[in-house]
Formats: sequence, structure tokens, C-alpha cells
Amino acid sequence: MQVKHLLLIAILALTAACSSKEVVDENLSEAELYQQAQADLDNNSYTSAVAKLKALESRYPFGRYAEQAQLELIYANYKNAEPEAARSAADRFIRLHPQHANVDYAYYLKGLASFDQDRGLVARFVPLDMTKRDPGAARDSYNEFAQLTSRYPSSRYAPDAKQRMIYLRNLLAAYEIHVADYYLTRRAYVAAANRGRYVVENFQETPSVGDGLAVMTEAYQHLTLDDLAATSLETLKLNYPDHPSLVDGKFVPQTADENERSWLAKLTLGLIETETPLPPGETRASQDVIKQYEEAEEQIPDDLKAGVVEEEKSRSFFSYLTFGLFD
Repeated sequence: MQVKHLLLIAILALTAACSSKEVVDENLSEAELYQQAQADLDNNSYTSAVAKLKALESRYPFGRYAEQAQLELIYANYKNAEPEAARSAADRFIRLHPQHANVDYAYYLKGLASFDQDRGLVARFVPLDMTKRDPGAARDSYNEFAQLTSRYPSSRYAPDAKQRMIYLRNLLAAYEIHVADYYLTRRAYVAAANRGRYVVENFQETPSVGDGLAVMTEAYQHLTLDDLAATSLETLKLNYPDHPSLVDGKFVPQTADENERSWLAKLTLGLIETETPLPPGETRASQDVIKQYEEAEEQIPDDLKAGVVEEEKSRSFFSYLTFGLFD
């Protein structure tokens, strides 16, 4: 069933992509094009709205609706799940109309497009840890919202942008901690300490600062930099006394000491561990999905499993050829 659903989604996406090249009537006036585009936006027909807004801009570049069409094209692309197109349209509008009364809206939509870039179709159905994903889009979104709030502090969109910046800052800090933990697991203590210090210095007031101090403490202890480790630990105890790394006031390291490592890990210089860590930016999401699927499959009653087997045996060649989509 899972394969069928994925194939159906892929086919629908291909069909939508092939049908997105809408032919716009060449006899429509500027006002008619704009009115039809507005109707498409009201009806959530964003692909059609994009086609009409592009046609309006190209046919009437100096018309009364040209600037408005460029602005609404950003929104239509954003709602049509085309973040790159939305950002490109926003950049173009900002470049052509830097003094426009609604240019702050273009900055806001550009930030939103980057904000939602990682939240695609798969993320709607599969729970993903956003703090472990590539932070490129999140960093872009943060910078774009920062431009909006600094250039237009009184904008109606500034309060929402500031709230999103808090979330993004926390996300970026958590990502740095995941990378630092990876370095700790690989015994790259200098790199881990640098990452932890980077979080402490650049992400103040985020929940990850305590984690950064813990990483620094552990890394400095492994490097036998006792003074730096003691300073980091005292700062951690003073500001985050309830941190998970502190048990009864004593620091508990995250990674095992060299003497506690398995003989296989020592023999291979750490290349083979009990659980090989993933490189920064990657997650075990795909492995989690497979595990969830296998667990769900195990919970299917035996009588239903038998029915599925009989159904598979009785399927036609055409059914197999079309992956069962037309059964």
C-alpha cells in the first residue's frame, strides 16, 4: 500500500507538471487578465493565476496593473509551492521597485518562501527533525527576515518576522549542537569545542547555549585542557544547574572514554563503532520510516496477511505493470 501511494503521488505530480503550461487567451485585455488572475487566487487555482499574471506582465509591462501583478506573482508562486520562483520574483520586484509602498511585503514573502522550503510534500506525512537537516534554507530565511525588520521596523509584517527569527535562531543553534555531538562521537574534540564555543558566543538566549557549554566541557576534558574545562563547567553549573549532563552536581560526559571503547573500535581507530554516527546535516529519517513501516506490517493480523498473499497471486500482468494503480 505504501508503494502504491508514493507512485500515485509521483504520477499526480507529473500530471500537474505537464498540465501547468496553461494557454492564456491572447485577446484578453489588461483588466480582464487581472480580474481572471484575482479570481484564480480566490479559488486557490495558483498555477492558473501564475500563468495569467505572467501574461499580464509581459503583454502590458507599463500598464496600470503591471506592478501589482509582479507583487502578486510572488504570492502565487509561494502558494503554488514554488519557493525558488517566489524568491526570484521577490528579488526582481525589490530590484525594480525599491521605493514601492509595499516592498516590505516582497521581503516578507521572500523570507516565507525560504522558511517553508524544507517543508515539502514528504514532510507533511513523515515527521522530520528540522534541527538535523541542512540549515541553508533556514539561514537564508533568517537573513531575509532580518533585512525586513531592519529596513522596515514599523512594517505590519515585522512582528511575525521577528517571531519566526526566534524559531529559526533556535533551530540553527540546535543544528550546531548536533554537529558538535557528531564530532564528539568521532573523537574530533577540537572541532567539537569550536562548535560549542560558536553556539555560546553567537546564539545567546537560545536553549542550546547550555548544550554548547556541555560540549565545550567534555571536549576540553578529553583534550586535558583542565583550566578551560573547569571554566566551562562552572559556567554551566551557574547558568544551567538542571542541565542533563549534570547529575548530582557532577558532570557526566556524553561519549565513552577511550578505555571504555570496544576492541573493534580501538582496532579500527574508531572507524567502526557500535553505531556509526551520521555526518552533519544528515538524519536517520529514512531508516525511521522503514522501521515504522515494518512495525506497522508486523501488527497486521495473520488472516489479513493471508488475504493479501492470495490477492497478490491473483493479480493480472496489467496490474503488475501499472503497480496496481488501475485494479
